[in-house]
Amino acid sequence: MTETLTLAKAVNAALADALEGDDRVLLMGEDIGQLGGVFRVTDGLQARFGAQRVIDSPLAESAIIGTAIGMSYRGFRVVTEIQFDGFIYPAFDQIVAQVAKLRYRSRGRVSMPLTIRVPYGGAIGSVEHHSESPESYFAHTAGLRVVTASTPQEAYSTLRAAIASDDPVLFFEPKGKYYTKGEVDRSIVRDLETANVVASGRDVTIAAYGPTVETALRAAIAAADEGIEVEVIDLRSISPLDVDTVVESVQRTGRLVVTHEAPAEASVSSELITSVVERAFSSLEAPPERVTGYDTPYPPSAVEHDYLPSLDRLLDAVDRTLGRRNSRTELDYASVMGAAR
Repeated sequence: MTETLTLAKAVNAALADALEGDDRVLLMGEDIGQLGGVFRVTDGLQARFGAQRVIDSPLAESAIIGTAIGMSYRGFRVVTEIQFDGFIYPAFDQIVAQVAKLRYRSRGRVSMPLTIRVPYGGAIGSVEHHSESPESYFAHTAGLRVVTASTPQEAYSTLRAAIASDDPVLFFEPKGKYYTKGEVDRSIVRDLETANVVASGRDVTIAAYGPTVETALRAAIAAADEGIEVEVIDLRSISPLDVDTVVESVQRTGRLVVTHEAPAEASVSSELITSVVERAFSSLEAPPERVTGYDTPYPPSAVEHDYLPSLDRLLDAVDRTLGRRNSRTELDYASVMGAAR
């Protein structure tokens, strides 16, 4: 049986079902209890499960993760919330030096069933440190699983799998999509490793994740009006990357475009394109393209939509892989920033 939920409500449902099904599950974060979180994602959970299981923490990310490490060490399944993506950096040391290493360091004797929820990405008109995409920092770190979601169903299924995992998982939630609606079947719990082909095509592959999956699907619809078939892959898992699914697609289409909101340098797109070139070079009929955020700090909200990957920028990249003349204008970011000053 399915129900229509927003992505935020799907996350809430996943947390509620996990709390209901396992007494070891605890939630911890700033304002997640009585307030229900700044996005109201945890609304009603403290009233239902009590303040000892839905814990309002101090405003100290290092303390949140440090405490969660100790609780996970003792067998609890802790789900922490980092209020905004840009607030995760005070906890960086604990995540990369402790969370990621304890299972390896103990030769498997210690599990770390810790889920770190991170609202990330832009398109919410917010200020600095509230719209960043820091997933590459953590994808680089051995010992961490890094996943995201593009739809309410993916949010529910992925979070349930993350909480059940004995590995530490960073779950990046696209906050710009919190209020998009979709059908959710609570019986579906997915794995944490495979990508999903969400639109089939024979001409170009677009690989996306999180908030850019919707843009990629819109590009596929627009391209179809011009007789171009675009295959869209929702990567879902950022680490590990499901390179096999992308390689199989590129072997059919011969062309690849990768898109995400994070800057291009040392990014998920860098790793994915390198892996595809290593394994399917002879199948490529054109150089792979990237459509990403720019290699600058996240901009003021007045120009954030010029910074984020757009439909036109994706279609331009598709055109370039097909050797077509660009019919749209690639944004010059420096000129936009100059106009904003």
